[in-house]
Amino acid sequence: MKSIARSLLRAARCSPAGGLRSRSAHCGKLHRPKLVLGIETSCDDTAAAVVDEAGNVLGEALQCQREVHLKTGGIIPHVAQQLHRENIEQVVKEALSVSGVSVNELTAIATTVKPGLALSLEVGLDYSLKLVNKYQKPFIPIHHMEAHALTIRLTNQVEFPFLVLLLSGGHCILAVAQGVSDFLLLGQSIDIAPGDMLDKVARRLSLIKHPECHGMAGGKAIEHLAQTGNRQQYTFSLPMQRYRNCDFSFSGLQNLINNTIIQKEKEEGIQEGELLSCVKDIAAAVQHVVAIHIIQRTYRAMLFCIKNGILSPKHATLVVSGGVASNQYIRKGLQALANANSFAFLSPPPRLCTDNGVMIAWNGIERLRAGLGVLNSTEGIRFEPKAPLGTDISNQVEEDSIKVPKLRKILQLAS
Repeated sequence: MKSIARSLLRAARCSPAGGLRSRSAHCGKLHRPKLVLGIETSCDDTAAAVVDEAGNVLGEALQCQREVHLKTGGIIPHVAQQLHRENIEQVVKEALSVSGVSVNELTAIATTVKPGLALSLEVGLDYSLKLVNKYQKPFIPIHHMEAHALTIRLTNQVEFPFLVLLLSGGHCILAVAQGVSDFLLLGQSIDIAPGDMLDKVARRLSLIKHPECHGMAGGKAIEHLAQTGNRQQYTFSLPMQRYRNCDFSFSGLQNLINNTIIQKEKEEGIQEGELLSCVKDIAAAVQHVVAIHIIQRTYRAMLFCIKNGILSPKHATLVVSGGVASNQYIRKGLQALANANSFAFLSPPPRLCTDNGVMIAWNGIERLRAGLGVLNSTEGIRFEPKAPLGTDISNQVEEDSIKVPKLRKILQLAS
């Protein structure tokens, strides 16, 4: 949040001109700064933020549903929808209040419309359209994963193209960002996402009952316990070793882990729902195999992009974003991979890796600048629970059949 920017806005509001103005170095004309309200309700977080064209976060607010969903053992769509309905107006009002910006002063309203939980997306879209129609503002529909991918351009000066890895509870995607709405899809999870798998393993291990994990989400609990566990006590086979592509798979891995848990419960004479004595070692082994699977597929994506001239070997960048990107073990391994291949490694701060309103507002700013997808009519606007990212070239990746070198040296750097 930039206090200077807020002060300027307040000062401008009290001036005879009635708004913030600055002189353009190109034409000398006065202009108001672009201000976008971003609204996010794609899953279980209700979030909103106001961002200006310079990338200043003027105000933001977020209402997290994690505590509720921890008690129910996972996200129940109709429960998430009801919580969004209860929270959205207050969240938006708070973001606007902190920013010192009124709806009338906004240039546009940007909202996640795809992909996500249908019932959750519906709440954000309905509320946004009411604002848009009431105040006659342009509307910018946002692709949730595109917003995650471009968040890095808010915090760092990153030029297109760059390789981006999106890791979350709902997605696992490797793509090349070539422009604001121009992406090449290299690979994605063919079943469940890593965050989803980690949450399910955490529930199967009953980590909510562990004294060190009170109030922690599943993935965070795994990461915490893994810090003091011995990953070498258990070995899980890496998925998809016969497939030389950039796709991911986590459901088979989850089954292997569940079988190990069942076996250990029998050995210790306990029932499902009780804590295993070896829970920290299992957590460490699970985190490790997930990290290696992700690193291996990302390595192939790097090699593919350089081989095909999609990225320049002299200016290649790997961007990692999404909720799972906040896992420090996985992040450290990817950092080592990037260093070993002369890629710059960038990741937004953890609070911007998880779902938030800032990334939606920023994506709105990016689209305003590029003149892409800014709508003056909202007729026919619908939410889309499933929506692909960019142009799919994953078949070309598989056809290239690139062999990935052994990761031993990279893993030594990361450990």
